[in-house]
Amino acid sequence: MEAEWTAVPYIPLDNYRCNNYIGAMARRLQAEIKQRRPFGSLEEEAYLNLLRTTDLLFRGEEALLKPLNLSPPQYNVLRILRGAGSDGLACREITDRMLTRDPDVTRLLDRLEKRGLAVRTREHRDRRVITTRITEEGLRMLKQLDQPILQLQRRQLGHLGRKQLRLLVKVLESAREKAG
Repeated sequence: MEAEWTAVPYIPLDNYRCNNYIGAMARRLQAEIKQRRPFGSLEEEAYLNLLRTTDLLFRGEEALLKPLNLSPPQYNVLRILRGAGSDGLACREITDRMLTRDPDVTRLLDRLEKRGLAVRTREHRDRRVITTRITEEGLRMLKQLDQPILQLQRRQLGHLGRKQLRLLVKVLESAREKAG
């Protein structure tokens, strides 16, 4: 069934129409989650919008990684290890650099090591320290993912344009600074 289009006369946007438009946009999340009551505060609405958006963006990454049997936290660890280079990192350092908190990084590293994507070695200078390094296989997997991940991020956020993306980064950094 083909949609019918009707011509709408041009009406300049005055403050009244602008305010109505902004009000309608503000209720968008409320409609998506089928919430009947208004949000308790603007902060609550912003927080819930952030959670909803994060979930939607995260689903795209999960779908991209799933065929490779890789979870987003595992992907994150591989990227961290690639950035560390041949020096590798101790488990605590990996934990500190992760984008999302994972309570069991040791098991995550076990899975990566079992698949041959990472290797752990006990340091000779201090036998208590175990250093994890990315393997050649891990590097190959990341290389295979670099372009698809970049394309996904551009599909998800590229429509915002550079100016809005910079503003978004600044706003999120400010929120993170106060949250932590």
